[in-house]
Amino acid sequence: MQTILVAGAGKSSVYLIQYLLSQASRKKWKVIIADGDAKAIADRINGSTHAEKAVIDITNDKEREALVKRADIVVSLMPAHLHIHLAKDCLKHKKNLITSSYISDEMKAMDAEVKKAGLMFMCEMGLDPGIDHMTANHIIHGIQRVAGIITSFKSYCGGLIAPESDDNPWHYKFSWNPRNIVTAGFGGAKYLSQGKDVSLPYEKMFEDNKKIKNDDLGALAYYPNRDSLRYLELYDVPEVKTFMRATLRYPGFCKGWDAIIKLGLTDDKDKVDTKATYASWLKNKTGHKSGTLVAHVAKKLGLPENDKVISMLKWLGLFDEKPIAAGKSSADVLLHILLDKWQMKPEDKDVVVMQHEVEYHHKDRKTKLTSTMMVTGENSEHSAMAKTVGLPIGILTKLVLDKRINPPTGVLIPNMATVYRPVLTELKHYGISFRDDIE
Repeated sequence: MQTILVAGAGKSSVYLIQYLLSQASRKKWKVIIADGDAKAIADRINGSTHAEKAVIDITNDKEREALVKRADIVVSLMPAHLHIHLAKDCLKHKKNLITSSYISDEMKAMDAEVKKAGLMFMCEMGLDPGIDHMTANHIIHGIQRVAGIITSFKSYCGGLIAPESDDNPWHYKFSWNPRNIVTAGFGGAKYLSQGKDVSLPYEKMFEDNKKIKNDDLGALAYYPNRDSLRYLELYDVPEVKTFMRATLRYPGFCKGWDAIIKLGLTDDKDKVDTKATYASWLKNKTGHKSGTLVAHVAKKLGLPENDKVISMLKWLGLFDEKPIAAGKSSADVLLHILLDKWQMKPEDKDVVVMQHEVEYHHKDRKTKLTSTMMVTGENSEHSAMAKTVGLPIGILTKLVLDKRINPPTGVLIPNMATVYRPVLTELKHYGISFRDDIE
């Protein structure tokens, strides 16, 4: 019997765990689900006799290491900063590891040791990062096989609320880690534009966002995602002049979030008086002295009082003389507000959109390829986000245990054909596929 350790039973784990348990009987797998929340584990296991509960604190070395030692492969859907605990155990006990998060500096520093041990630490194996890497490299390698020269590569991805569930002025609800929304863009962004490196500070991330067109959803705004430049070498596109990875949102969201940033409400370093009201918090953050708070905020943002953005801020309750419910910093207070306002109802559906735009020259002809994926969730639990994050991880886990691939060694992202070909092939059976349009 082979044993799989899955660390994390949160929002993104539902399809991953169901996938593994659905095949556990036939493949003789034991699936250990480790999390600090016993109810979350029970919900995911749903009475399966092939699952084992492990209610632990993942930072408890003794409890965690005992589970890693038993496993044939380890999967982590824990918050990104916790992967390193599992990684160190995996290296010590010679276990392959798969995570959905960006490669951290700590994880990257383990590369030589992981290679020496002959292990695979496959990071960025979810949606974005994950499916984006696999499909992008599938496209890039295909163009390069026919001696095409890629001059521009843009990749967009967004987890959005489906139109039929869009009932608030922000056109957004949480389908994944809420904290990541509040901190999105904190480090600014870097990308390549027409041969020049561009660095965009956090304060400018949501200003005047450009748009792309989606056949089903209409215009979508985008903002550059983290450091695109670090993927130039990994994607191996030496002649490229424009290279950007970006996040998609409905246009109204970006305008509203730009206002939130300008008002200082995402600050995680300040201290908020827990006895204050939301209005007094906003007054303090914006330096309000006289006149109505609405007029003051509108003037600070350079907007008329009847602007849609002001209505969006009102809808959040920022002008209310209501006691702050929780939070030590502005970011904490904001997160608590959004957890209430942007919560998905049980019947709500989300949608995941990914689009690659690639321009290349082949035999003196300029071509533009647009490759688009759109997946709609079933409800708030069986979301498109959970599906597109979890299934790639589950499929790779199976491929490794079945010895259908020879695991590449090192701290990696899934940019190699031996990984992305079989994973993308199986994803198509679950409705996760791309439509290509060529101009």
